[in-house]
Amino acid sequence: MRLMPLTPELVALCHREEPEPGPDPSWTELNDEDFRALALRPSDEADRGSLWVFAYGSLIWKPEFESIEQQLAAAFGWHRSFCLDMVRWRPSAEQSGLMMALERGGRCNGVIYPLPDGEKPVQIERLLRREISDHESVGTVRWLPVHTAQGALHALGFWVGVKDRGTSLNQPLDKVASVLARACGHIGSGAEYLYHTVSHLEAFGIHDRNLWRLQELVADEIRVIRGRRPEPSHSLAPQRQPQSP
Repeated sequence: MRLMPLTPELVALCHREEPEPGPDPSWTELNDEDFRALALRPSDEADRGSLWVFAYGSLIWKPEFESIEQQLAAAFGWHRSFCLDMVRWRPSAEQSGLMMALERGGRCNGVIYPLPDGEKPVQIERLLRREISDHESVGTVRWLPVHTAQGALHALGFWVGVKDRGTSLNQPLDKVASVLARACGHIGSGAEYLYHTVSHLEAFGIHDRNLWRLQELVADEIRVIRGRRPEPSHSLAPQRQPQSP
C-alpha cells in the first residue's frame, strides 16, 4: 500500500476536546417509533436473498453492524464528495466543517456488505440510527444499482443525492482541504475521517484520485497551520475529477 502524506502524527495534531452539542433544533428529530418504521421499509423492499449495504466512506472502516462477507462494487452515476455542510460530529458550531456524501456524476468504487438473514430490520435500524437522526435526512437513504464481479444488484446507500440539507457542491479541493484541516467535533476531526477513509480504500485496492489528492492537500495545510515546513507538491493532477477509477 502506498504511503500517505497525511500521517497519524499529522491527524493527531488536529484533535481537540469538544463538548457534545446535543440535537440540532433546526431539524426534526426521529424518535424510536420512526426508526422502527423506517427499518421495515428497506427490509420489505429488498431483493430476495441478502440485503446489501453500499459503503463508500466511514461504513468501510466503521460499519457498526454484523456482516458475513464483503465484495468490491461500483456505483455508476455517483462520486464521493465533501459536500455536506455540518456543525456537529466532526466539526463544531465554532468551526464548521464538511462531511462526505454521494454527489451526481462519475463513478464510485466501494464495498458492499450483506446483512445477516433473519435480522434485517434490527440491523437496518442500527444503521439508520448511526447514519441519520432527523426526518430531513430520510430522503438520503436510497437504493443504488451497483456492479460487482458476480453481476449487478441493488444495495442500500446512505447520504445519497442530498437535497434538503445544507450542501456545498463542486467545491475546489484546496478549499475543502482548508476546512478539513481545521474542523474538529466531539467525535473527532475532519482530517481523521479523511485519513481512515483513504487508508481503508487503499487497503481494498481502491484508489480514489480526488481523495488521494485531498489528503495530500490536508497534510500540507496542517503543516502550515502548525508552522511546519510543507512537503514538496505531491501531484500535478487536476483538482476536480468526479470519478474514482
